[in-house]
Amino acid sequence: MTTALHQRIAPKSSEVRPRYGNTKVPITTLIDDYIHERIDIQGDFRDFIQQRDAVVDYSFVADHFKFVFTRFLPELLIHSQEQDIRIGRAHYDRGNDFFGAFLGPRMVYTSGFFRSPEDTLEQAQDRKIRLVCEKLQLKKGERLLDIGCGWGTLVAHAARDFGVDATGITVAEKGAAFANEQCAREGVSGSARALVMDYRDIPKERFHKISCLEMAEHVGVRRFGTFLEQVYGLLEDDGLFFLQIAGLRAKNGLLGFHLEDLVWGLFMNKYIFPGADASMPLSFVVENLEKAGFEIHSVENIGIHYSLTISRWYDNWMQNREQVVKTYGEWWFRLWQVFLAWSVEIAAQGSSTCFQLVANKNLNRFDRRRWVGAVNLGERDLPAGGQRSDAHKE
Repeated sequence: MTTALHQRIAPKSSEVRPRYGNTKVPITTLIDDYIHERIDIQGDFRDFIQQRDAVVDYSFVADHFKFVFTRFLPELLIHSQEQDIRIGRAHYDRGNDFFGAFLGPRMVYTSGFFRSPEDTLEQAQDRKIRLVCEKLQLKKGERLLDIGCGWGTLVAHAARDFGVDATGITVAEKGAAFANEQCAREGVSGSARALVMDYRDIPKERFHKISCLEMAEHVGVRRFGTFLEQVYGLLEDDGLFFLQIAGLRAKNGLLGFHLEDLVWGLFMNKYIFPGADASMPLSFVVENLEKAGFEIHSVENIGIHYSLTISRWYDNWMQNREQVVKTYGEWWFRLWQVFLAWSVEIAAQGSSTCFQLVANKNLNRFDRRRWVGAVNLGERDLPAGGQRSDAHKE
């Protein structure tokens, strides 16, 4: 049956017109046609994606099987240092202007934290950065390691606002350069820096606090446990580990009980985050943390915050369409338009989510009294609109 949504699909050749009659098409086919400009979508694109079930289904197509056997499985099984650096730089070193076109001035490529759906992206990201520092109980003079530091916003602000010595690591050369420039602008070059380094090459030193915001997915399922053991070895015995990680929903321990979840996951792995196969259910993360010797203090699901964050990214992307197309071309613009619009809905419906976990070494001598009166979940213990008055006095 032809719907109003069908009528918003405008085929641009007789070759593709027959598949957009009055039946549903695999969403993978529609996306492929759209990003290669074989069709246009008339009207508001996000509205179209919100109503997508009227014109698409989530059946597998031949390209899925080709991708799984030629790229997904080899990347999942190998995860060599050479492979991970190559894939990481291909994404994150695409261009700071590319990412700035949707991330905005804060250049934070992870979920924000909203108090209201009306918050701006900058308010949500500023609150998230502060919240990470509060959950880590940062104190002046401590050493912070941020694994996968992106463009350096966390290390710069942790050094500026909490008085720590902060080191960020990233494989992205352009991101590290931006991060060090940001540290200089904030006046903390002496106490904050970003190093171009694969996580496997981090020197065997000790840090009081370690953070890892949405980088552990890139470690991969195969190396995830080893990565957490490495973090354990880098952390002081009385230190804290903050992990923010994207995850997928599961039922009875199994992924994919919703076909859309699988199809979206394959799209993301093929086009957006190749090699980031450690986006798994919470049970996987918890089990590996405990196997590595950690005790989990708190877990918070911030998936709906991610939906709100990505909706702001989408708005930024659309506002910067002209410049993106001029510099990178229509294909990249349309691909990211699909990624952002679809991901808003995926996060809102629970297909994909994001967790914030705080953990410590599971040692008898660890002083667990530190949690009394501390920031535990969200901002329940923070005074309205402010930072804890004792944030960095100790």
